[in-house]
Amino acid sequence: MSETRRGWLLGALGTLAFLAAWEVVGQERWLGLSWPPLSTVLAMLADPNRQPLFARALGATLSSLGTGYAIGGVIGLLAAVVTHLLPMLHAGLDRTNAFIHAIPSVALAPLLILVVGREGTPATLAALNTFFILYVSAASGLAVTPPALRDLVQVLGGGRWTRLLRLDLPMALPTIVSGLRLAAPGALIGVIIGEWFGAPRGLGVLVINAMQNFQIPLLWSAVLLAVVVSLSLFGLFGALHRGVVARLR
Repeated sequence: MSETRRGWLLGALGTLAFLAAWEVVGQERWLGLSWPPLSTVLAMLADPNRQPLFARALGATLSSLGTGYAIGGVIGLLAAVVTHLLPMLHAGLDRTNAFIHAIPSVALAPLLILVVGREGTPATLAALNTFFILYVSAASGLAVTPPALRDLVQVLGGGRWTRLLRLDLPMALPTIVSGLRLAAPGALIGVIIGEWFGAPRGLGVLVINAMQNFQIPLLWSAVLLAVVVSLSLFGLFGALHRGVVARLR
């Protein structure tokens, strides 16, 4: 059996074991009412009367996620390219980026509400999380080009832009795509935290309302939807990463 198939098999077995444990723990009430059985959560998700609620919340979260992820990803990549072309900016941007990322999202959210409004806060937090991860991965990827290849491009008459487009970016693609993969769950967490601070709708709003009203199955239904979205994005970019690596071999 190949390594890829073995990895898929072990992953599937691990997931099934976790879901089975979830059901058993919930049925036996080992964690009390705070941990409902998986079957109860799935039944709520399948309830036709609840599906419009979940659809509106999921749609709002995905909209903020897509906006923030795209903005953060583009700015992060551009920042990495700028520091690659202008190395004197690298140290300053690194420190600024690390300082901003060190501030907890729950502390930034109230400030962002004043700047971008309650509806824009989820997308902004997603953009900040995406920017940090993609900047770090892209900057690292652009730095891995062997000096001998750079010297060869220079000898052949290529300038900085030619080297960037023909050599540095292609060699950095696996690292950049890996950064996109890692940034997706972080961006989703940023969206959900941003939604806690007064967004009109979204999975985060659903989670906080369910907590306040002690609607535990509803809470776990929203959490399960968020997990499915996060894992789906992680798996999608994982497939893209494998394709890029295979293409560049």
